[in-house]
Amino acid sequence: MEPVRTGLRQIMSGLLRACPPEEAVLLAWPLICGKEVAARTRAVRFEGEKLTVEVPDNEWKSQLQSFSSRYITEYTNLFGELVKGLRFEVTPPLGK
Repeated sequence: MEPVRTGLRQIMSGLLRACPPEEAVLLAWPLICGKEVAARTRAVRFEGEKLTVEVPDNEWKSQLQSFSSRYITEYTNLFGELVKGLRFEVTPPLGK
């Protein structure tokens, strides 16, 4: 199963590199963080080497901040040294 996963990651990497960096970084967020985190968060902006991600509450913000270096490493593996920082903003879901 691992060779398939590696192959898919290489295909995704090639497709994302064809996009402008500002779009590619946002589109790659679910690949970087995983589907469970992606279901509760949203990458919204990439400016000045920093990615901004909306999170539902302060607990999520705190937990994800502790994984920042891991996420940056994953972005570096995918794009080189494009993403150098992450910012997590609490944005409650609509209707609350």
